[in-house]
Amino acid sequence: MTSPQLKAIIFDMDGILIDSEPSWQKAEFQTMKALGLQLSYEDTLQTTGLRIDQVVSFWYQRFPWDNYDNTATAKAIVDQVVSFIEADGAAMEGVLTALEFCQNQGYKIGLATSSSSAIIEAVLNKLSISKYFDAIQSAEHLAYGKPHPEVYLNCAADLGISPENCLAIEDSFNGLVAARAANMQTIAIPEKEQQDNPKWIIAHHQLADLTELPSFLDSRI
Repeated sequence: MTSPQLKAIIFDMDGILIDSEPSWQKAEFQTMKALGLQLSYEDTLQTTGLRIDQVVSFWYQRFPWDNYDNTATAKAIVDQVVSFIEADGAAMEGVLTALEFCQNQGYKIGLATSSSSAIIEAVLNKLSISKYFDAIQSAEHLAYGKPHPEVYLNCAADLGISPENCLAIEDSFNGLVAARAANMQTIAIPEKEQQDNPKWIIAHHQLADLTELPSFLDSRI
């Protein structure tokens, strides 16, 4: 069956546009360690793609600690991530070329992220890419973050494009679940160490990085 015509490309942010996942993992690890939790790097991978309040809740449900304050703990993590991005944030491979290509080909371009407005602003400023986006949506103030599809549905609505005519690009399983639930076409670009994991079968397509996006889109015309 032929896939619906693509009219919009919607990018996830962390791990797709910017190499921020290590910053998230480091901030999450350090904050949780200060609270007495002994997490490993592998443990932090379980929360990739979740909104920050969901991350804090995820760990509290498994390893409850005294004086639980989701908002304060979430802010501590976010503040660290913003600092890391402002200091050392770098674009993922192929980002600028991919955005330029999508814009030149007439696709609407959206951003759908679980991250807060503070992190979105830090990323867009660090990479100087605000000009490419026709719609920017965060799950920060929604009832549910990814894997709930609302942030993707909101982005499609903001773009004025039906979800089935949108292609979502994700690096996390939770994000792919959200995009699939929104009835969008999907591309997975997992981090290199996870690219052979069979779980990515839920994506319609898988690429190594964004340098492959222009040729992929060309092949669909």
